[in-house]
Amino acid sequence: MSTVYDCNKPDSRAAGLNAARGALKAGRLVVVPTDTVYGLAADAFDSSAVSALLRAKGRGRDMPVPILVGSWTTIDGLVSTVRPEARELIRAFWPGGLSLVVHQAPSLAWDLGDTRGTVMLRMPLHPVILELLREVGPLAVSSANISGRPPATDAGQAREQLGESVGVYLDGGPAEHGVASTIVDLTGDRPRILREGAVSAEDVAEVLGDDPERLRSGGE
Repeated sequence: MSTVYDCNKPDSRAAGLNAARGALKAGRLVVVPTDTVYGLAADAFDSSAVSALLRAKGRGRDMPVPILVGSWTTIDGLVSTVRPEARELIRAFWPGGLSLVVHQAPSLAWDLGDTRGTVMLRMPLHPVILELLREVGPLAVSSANISGRPPATDAGQAREQLGESVGVYLDGGPAEHGVASTIVDLTGDRPRILREGAVSAEDVAEVLGDDPERLRSGGE
């Protein structure tokens, strides 16, 4: 049976974070608030839990699960090489609504789906998920919705879609942005925007000293 914790109340928040830690350690799923939309979280290093996340969403391995991190420095242990463009974007937009696709470190013992050696990383700007990340480490987190349906922007919407497939719901109030993160792919010769969301292409281009239309097209 799933439980909803109101994280706007200190006692309930503490109980919810404790329940979330236990659920994640046991391989169960947790719904978490972020600054963009609500997320469905699993232990990134528990392949069975990640598979359960994909099943709950009705999604295949061809759509790998992103990773949320709790600090800037965490990225150094997760990627093979941190490009200068990645450092610039992290300094400008983390924590916040920008996700980066990078080449993962080959030594990582996780299975996030058919990643082809890449991983999508983001540090969210929300105190509840940041506290959880800093306590448990990187989490595999996808939007808290059934694939093909709108992402949940509050805990009620997430529970309506995901129901008892989730053990713990952390209710942090309505998501600040209500739109998904912007995704920048840094695995090719030039940065490319795969999805424009909470951070505009113009803001990304300003940091990189590039043209927003070229970033949208991948330099073509």
